[in-house]
Amino acid sequence: MTASDAERLARVALGRLTEPGRATLLGAVADRGAVAVLDHLRADPLVAPQVADVDPERELEDAARSGLRFVVPGDDEWPDPLEDLVGAAPVQGRGGIPLGLWVRGPFRLDGLSGSLAVVGSRSATTYGDDVARGLASQVAESGRPVVSGAAFGIDQAAHLGAIAVDRPTIAVLACGADRVYPQAHQQLIDHIARTGAVVSETVPGGAPMRVRFLARNRLIAALSEGTVVVEAALRSGALNTANWAGRLNRHLMGVPGPVGSAASAGVHQLIRTGAATLVTSGEEVLEMLGAAGEHVLDVPRGKDRPRDGLTERQRLVLDAVPLARGATSASISRVIGLGVDATHAALLELEVRGMVEVDEDGWRLAALAHD
Repeated sequence: MTASDAERLARVALGRLTEPGRATLLGAVADRGAVAVLDHLRADPLVAPQVADVDPERELEDAARSGLRFVVPGDDEWPDPLEDLVGAAPVQGRGGIPLGLWVRGPFRLDGLSGSLAVVGSRSATTYGDDVARGLASQVAESGRPVVSGAAFGIDQAAHLGAIAVDRPTIAVLACGADRVYPQAHQQLIDHIARTGAVVSETVPGGAPMRVRFLARNRLIAALSEGTVVVEAALRSGALNTANWAGRLNRHLMGVPGPVGSAASAGVHQLIRTGAATLVTSGEEVLEMLGAAGEHVLDVPRGKDRPRDGLTERQRLVLDAVPLARGATSASISRVIGLGVDATHAALLELEVRGMVEVDEDGWRLAALAHD
């Protein structure tokens, strides 16, 4: 099924008449439909001239020539997770289900189920860049799409991680989907448009603006099953995306950095307050996103040592055996307060394990016991 032509055209027109993510208008559209809201604006003498200047049919034709399609609620391709936005209160006046999404690229938005958003600092350190790239590669290789914003730093690393394993990645922009921002990422965004999808709520040709980045962040969070923050300072825009992820009941994860790193201070705050779950690898992210019993990781532990398999008595005796000059069973028994026979039996067991050795001076530690 697809949305009606009248509803689609009304949404195109409204997109030209308002800023992306404007909560009041989107709330009215959710309640009454785009056609009714547009008719209401046509009846307003102050707004009517602007409405008359908009030609939504031509808008769609021009977009198609640029390789864009306009996906709206009711279309088969519409990503259902965006519907969760209707229950989340606005942030700085931005919120609600978008009028539609302009999409450039072969990846269908209804294939975003189970996807992961990777966000973070534009001024990423080498550490953050490496972590984001490796994490995104592991998650993408598992078959889960990677979503980010195509910015410098962590966003770029996340996209490149997915591309490195030849998997699609989705870039959600704060400008028109037919534009490139930042301009230095022309090659990256063009590649994403050929193999994945470039997505925007902003109308074609729209310029990147600060308020549009804030509106865009809610889409990154809503489109993804989980969001992981890799490096974010206390005033990082990535924390706005994290906030939306939490408000939408998505999995929110954070990668810790060095304790004194200002670049990770915002992530550390999320983890410290319990807002985000600490993750350090793609495997841990997959465990968070997976269904119960899926991608379950073993509890990490250190390398097994020869002493690990000893009984309590054997450990007690071994601790009393000297390293250099040998000692008799009797002298060792006196040190630990254990009977001579029991001590001697334990020493024989330890000898079999290669942990003690005996000569004319008595018992001493063998090389294996040093591990």
